[in-house]
Amino acid sequence: MSVEGEGDDAVAKEIAEHPFGTPTFTGRSWKMADVRVLAPILASKVICIGKNYAAHAAEMGGEAPADPVIFIKPNTSIIGPEVPIVRPPSSERVDYEGELAVVIGRPCKDVKAAQAKDVILGYTIANDVTARDQQKIDGQWTRGKSYDTFCPLGPWIETSFDPSDVELVTELDGEVKQRTRTSLMLHDIGEIVEWITRIMTLLPGDVILTGTPEGVGPMVAGQRVSVTVNGIGTLSNPVVDKA
Repeated sequence: MSVEGEGDDAVAKEIAEHPFGTPTFTGRSWKMADVRVLAPILASKVICIGKNYAAHAAEMGGEAPADPVIFIKPNTSIIGPEVPIVRPPSSERVDYEGELAVVIGRPCKDVKAAQAKDVILGYTIANDVTARDQQKIDGQWTRGKSYDTFCPLGPWIETSFDPSDVELVTELDGEVKQRTRTSLMLHDIGEIVEWITRIMTLLPGDVILTGTPEGVGPMVAGQRVSVTVNGIGTLSNPVVDKA
């Protein structure tokens, strides 16, 4: 699906196969008001950058790392806009973490920072939902980051976008909890892509979460968390407890 226009005039146009390269359109289209928006991509893997804003590193009780810190969320954690984030009964604290996300457009390995834009399809918004108590207990991040519904993505992939200095805002029930600009990242997107591709091959559709700013905090059932990136849009999800 490709979206054209804004507001009440926005139209979703159907893509025949996939969004990579030059997409082919079927000719079918719908008003955005008449469609349900799903997660814009199902990645083979989601690679996340930890402590990529100095103020967030400080609020977590650590120093800013010299090199990017990476971890992986499973693709089964991905959900789209308006799908509930489900708090597991095994966790007493589940946090929001608003982030800018990068979507990879072609297979790549050993990419230099200056060439990173050549392998990027576009950008979307992410919420790196975290069972914070489990992250602290385990001493590593896999369990606390990996529950189903813990990676909201959307609302779409913006392919014409300059990520170097845009505002990111996270709201909980309409109250601003996080506000930053991407220019405050410790490691910019070129550096991140170079660092990751030294380690692993990235495939089309893989997603990189570029880190969250300070202001992370807990969500409870009945609340709504919304992450807005200027130039992309807003990703909003309700929060529920697992039945």
